[in-house]
Amino acid sequence: MLNFHLSSSNPNLSISKDGNGFPLLSSVVQSISNHDRIHEQFCNEAKQVHDALKSICHMMTTERERLKRALQHENSPSASQNSASFIQSLRQMLSEVLKQNAELRTRLSRIHADSSISEIKLLSPVALPGTPSDKNQSDLATSASLDSQVEFYDAADHLDSSFSDESEEEEEEDEELSDTEAPLPPTSHEENRFSNFQMRRRSKLPVPRVESDVSLWSLLCKNIGKDLSKISMPVSLNEPLNALQRLCEELEYSELIDRAVDVDDPFERMVLIATFSVSAYASTYSRAGQKPFNPLLGETYECIREDRGWKFLAEQVSHHPPVAACVAESANFLFWQDMQVKTKFWGKSMEILPIGVVNLKLPKFKENYTWNKATSCVHNILGGRQWVDHYGEVMVVNQTLNVTCKLTYVKSGYWSSKRHEVFGVVQNSDGETVHHIFGRWNEGIYSGNSLSAKCIWRPGALPPDADVYFGFTRFAIELNELDAEQAKLCPPTDTRFRPDQRLLEEGKLQQADAEKQRLEQLQRERRKKREEDQLPYEPRWFIKQTLDSRESFLYGGKYWDLRKEPGFAKLEFPKLW
Repeated sequence: MLNFHLSSSNPNLSISKDGNGFPLLSSVVQSISNHDRIHEQFCNEAKQVHDALKSICHMMTTERERLKRALQHENSPSASQNSASFIQSLRQMLSEVLKQNAELRTRLSRIHADSSISEIKLLSPVALPGTPSDKNQSDLATSASLDSQVEFYDAADHLDSSFSDESEEEEEEDEELSDTEAPLPPTSHEENRFSNFQMRRRSKLPVPRVESDVSLWSLLCKNIGKDLSKISMPVSLNEPLNALQRLCEELEYSELIDRAVDVDDPFERMVLIATFSVSAYASTYSRAGQKPFNPLLGETYECIREDRGWKFLAEQVSHHPPVAACVAESANFLFWQDMQVKTKFWGKSMEILPIGVVNLKLPKFKENYTWNKATSCVHNILGGRQWVDHYGEVMVVNQTLNVTCKLTYVKSGYWSSKRHEVFGVVQNSDGETVHHIFGRWNEGIYSGNSLSAKCIWRPGALPPDADVYFGFTRFAIELNELDAEQAKLCPPTDTRFRPDQRLLEEGKLQQADAEKQRLEQLQRERRKKREEDQLPYEPRWFIKQTLDSRESFLYGGKYWDLRKEPGFAKLEFPKLW
């Protein structure tokens, strides 16, 4: 017979006793578990309240200091003289900005008139072999690529409010300026490629994300401290994009490079190139809860963007370790990299360590730029709201002129309210500082000092309902699109033909999981066959070289020629799926 009594630590918890009057072990464990869960919930709520209060306190302190500096500046003896000259410079700058934006509006109107797509016939999406076609295809719309490039090219966002009581005429001019802020138009030498743009792209994924009850905790507990890139994950943890497509996504704000080509000052160019390196992280802010598919060995991805003036190619060139190489060609630049990613799970977070160097060449100035990548970390993997943090130092170097920009991505503390911050300095060959840049990689980058900073870049707004569509940007939504005409030109190794990724995009989790396991097994069999035949794997489109005691993969230069003649349909490819 069991006896009961109330717990002394919590009178609402009862504990069972055995015949000798001792508590049963199972009852004690359950009581402790309940207590720990309540304690954890309380700590989480307390942390959220503390973060909110700390953020408010920080905001009020910052505002107070700013007002204090403004009042001191206004009461100083030289304030009147400095104010007059400063106001005059602001007016001159505003006049130049309005003139530039008027020119941009005229050019945009001409581009809009030349790129009419009212008579274009929509292309039907291609159906994958063995996959039933969906009758309710996603709506196609005109490309939102320009919409996603919300650039504040000439927006001088002055952070000093001491002159906020200027005349109504200046306020009206400011309003006119904000209304004329528009996506960056093409430069004068790029107008022809924009006027020939006749492609329509989708504006949303076929279906919203399908939730799954897969236990991430039980999966990760078995792999603590291991490299997660070598572990097979359930497809429900993925997003319907590939790691090769993620490399292409780094070019979402390539117009920053186009702007740099039009700048003669090498230090201003460095500001734009450094900002471009920061912009690659913007899309990660809304996508901390999922990972891209790991490419199969030999898998490729091509992306031709006439609207942006570049074409992109990527290939998975190594499986162990996993290495992806890519190249993008444009009239203004040549962009390439080969990147290896290592991941580590540390209990409540997952750290992502990129290994490799990003390269950029500007033929107009015969300049070569290189930079590394910051370390990334996804927090709250096992519970709570997941968020991503980037930290470490990134060194952007103009190898030709020895101009550098040292960027510091600030690591967020557990109770810190300063998340996503980045700052840097542009220095000449003598180590002298020429420019300061600062901001947040998910909000925008500024150049100058805090009182008269100029906004260099801001990320585009997310599409409606982005939270139920994997947090994709407009550019990301377009990456996995494949119509019938494109399917005729792409090689069979292109990731857009990959069935498990396509099934996940269509919300068919069970079929996608089965396909993912089948593809991984086929890859193991191909690797075993190569080992038996003692045949080393050779990438098809990239050539392995050793540079500075490090293996690197450079583009071989044949892909686009063979695509045109004789065409990939007449060539042999390994069967990946």
